[in-house]
Parts: sequence; structure tokens; C-alpha cells
Amino acid sequence: MDAWVWILLIVVVVAVVAALVAARGRARRVESRRGEAGVLRDRASIREEQANRAEQEAQSEAEEARRRQVLADQRADEARREREAAQATAQRADEVDPDVR
Repeated sequence: MDAWVWILLIVVVVAVVAALVAARGRARRVESRRGEAGVLRDRASIREEQANRAEQEAQSEAEEARRRQVLADQRADEARREREAAQATAQRADEVDPDVR
């Protein structure tokens, strides 16, 4: 065989080996990125669950606050009625008392 055939054969073999090495490197990088993406998805899932729990707690607290507000409003109305009744009773006592005129 002539020398140029050997040189051509060596160049082709080197090119094939370089292509195989490059493909293997790309495959490793792709696999590494898939792993990183999996970790990020796991973190996102955990954070999503935490956010859902926090939102549910906030809704429960808001509902409790609304319930307490309704109760406080009812007590305030009752106290107002009681005060009005006390004032009416005091006024009636003043009307009945002969010394208060």
C-alpha cells in the first residue's frame, strides 16, 4: 500500500475515535443535566407542598378570625342592648324616685 492510503486510513480512524469520544462526552453532559433537572423538580415539588400547606393554614386562620369577628360583633351588640336596658332602667328609676326631680 502506498503511504497516502495509510495516512488516509489513520485520519479516518482518528476522526471516528474523536467522534465517539465527543458523543460519549455529550451523553455524559446530557445525563448530568437530566440528573440536575430531577433534583430541581424534587425541590420544586417540596416547595409546592410547603406552599400548599402554608396556604391552607392561612385560610384556616382567616376563617377562625372571621368566626371570632362575628362572635365579637354579637357580644358588642349584646353589650349595647344591655347598656340601653340599663340606661332605660336608670331613667325609669329617676322617674319613680321622688327625690330626683
